[in-house]
Amino acid sequence: MKKARMIFDKADFPSCHASTIVEAAPGRFLAAWFGGSSEGRQDVRIWLARGDGETWSPPEMIAREMGVPCWNPVLFRSQVGTLFLWYRVGPNPMSWTTFLRLSTDQGQTWSEPRQYPAGLLGPIRAKPIQRRDGTILAGSSVESYRTWTSWVERSVDDGKTWKRFGPIEVPGHPYGLIQPTLYDTADGRLIALCRSRGLGAICRSESRDGGETWSPAAPIDLPNPNAGIDVTRLASGKLILIFNNSKTARTPLSLASSSDDGQSWKIFEDLETEPGEYSYPAIIQASDGRCHMTYTWRRTHIKHVVMDPPTD
Repeated sequence: MKKARMIFDKADFPSCHASTIVEAAPGRFLAAWFGGSSEGRQDVRIWLARGDGETWSPPEMIAREMGVPCWNPVLFRSQVGTLFLWYRVGPNPMSWTTFLRLSTDQGQTWSEPRQYPAGLLGPIRAKPIQRRDGTILAGSSVESYRTWTSWVERSVDDGKTWKRFGPIEVPGHPYGLIQPTLYDTADGRLIALCRSRGLGAICRSESRDGGETWSPAAPIDLPNPNAGIDVTRLASGKLILIFNNSKTARTPLSLASSSDDGQSWKIFEDLETEPGEYSYPAIIQASDGRCHMTYTWRRTHIKHVVMDPPTD
């Protein structure tokens, strides 16, 4: 069974992008994105909607910086129930700063924004993962003048403090990799799948020491048009990846599964195939077992798709 709908019909902004979704409590969801007149404009803010898995509240503004655009929110709920909302503020990705708001009441109220120190950025687009021992691992990246490089930030105290590890790079290709999405393997390895520029494929790196050091990244057999991806591990152990199945365009938007820790992938569903941009997806598995996805729909809407997980 699959259901799809826009999170909002009309909003106070003509353009939106870069959504994120979290289950704040069983059957209660939050989605966030940035919206304004156009990406990078001074009026771009972070917006939030609340849902029950089927319908959504009207968007509410959750973060802003006067005269400076906001970017790339990320929602995450830790094992102890802390809700995190990270987002970026700055003229462009080469000069942005990360801010964080926290909630301890399932997103009903939020702390005042806290600014991260230079050098730390938190999860840059995809949600973190949390290991059984409580360690939170966030895929991060830096876009500089001539280098795009991925990193992993690691916290052992429920997100109070962080350390950065890496880099994650393709040898001989500094420009580069960004926006890692992470998953664990059964034998304890940590895998990063990254968006790439100039390579035309998703790139993969692995760590055998909890994310402190990383193997050289290499392309896998799935394409990437320099666009965001996301992965989640289902309760069954299967991996589900949402990505643009193209080397050059942000369409189609497809789903692939893997039962062998991402060594091979099988495409099983196309969510969007028409001309247009369908990008920057987010995917989670909810407490009822269903998969929830959000993504940019033609830069005018955020679409929400709910479906049963694949069985084969």
